[in-house]
Amino acid sequence: MNTIGALSIMEKSKEIIEICLLAGKIMLQSGAETYRVEDTMNRIAASFGINESHSYVTPTGIMFSINSVEQTNLIRISNRSTDLEKVTIVNSISRSISAGDVTIQEAKRQLQELEKADHSYPVWLQIIAAALASGCFTIMFLGGWVDFLPSCVAGGVGYIGFIYIHRYVQLKFFAEFMASFMIGVVAYIFVTTGLGKEIDKIIIGSVMPLVPGLLITNAVRDLLAGHLVSGISKGAEAFLTAFAIGTGVAVVLSIF
Repeated sequence: MNTIGALSIMEKSKEIIEICLLAGKIMLQSGAETYRVEDTMNRIAASFGINESHSYVTPTGIMFSINSVEQTNLIRISNRSTDLEKVTIVNSISRSISAGDVTIQEAKRQLQELEKADHSYPVWLQIIAAALASGCFTIMFLGGWVDFLPSCVAGGVGYIGFIYIHRYVQLKFFAEFMASFMIGVVAYIFVTTGLGKEIDKIIIGSVMPLVPGLLITNAVRDLLAGHLVSGISKGAEAFLTAFAIGTGVAVVLSIF
């Protein structure tokens, strides 16, 4: 009987660890802050009766342990994107667990379904949104209405280039470099043909959909929360992204 009870406790602990790691993985891959991921994992563990859990999260990995005796579990995070809807859903599941409305099996099932789900908008809608945002940013940066349409086209072309280049070349910074290069070329064509007026305003507005705004915000938030490793690494990633965008535009301006 004692052996059966011990096995039952071990299986329950294993399931709790799997749930915590899965919740953390989904949140980190969806663009959540480091401190939020750690807090959610610890809260889920505490809701299932494990009050001495330890979690350590970086942008590329999650380490989690339920106590100082059990072995530490590690998950490698290789792909990160922005899907705040998934972050919200995981937080909702976490609150349901804390309230006692969800069992271990049900929580695991919901998280597994969420991991497989694709909540991203269709590619064509993303391109249209990027194009319209580019035009609006140009106006916000005091550009003329004559540059609104050129900015929309340049921003849309650049975003198309970013999406499809990144699919074939798994190097985000190269895709961002090529996207900004394409934006610069399109903006130059519009200005030389007389369809655009201010090339600087067109380029500035068009590259805004590529700017890592969420990454910069999370980097600052993690630094303020004391997560120095995550904050510095995210800040470095944001800097490299900005460098890639600036380099692509600079190459166009230096050529033409």
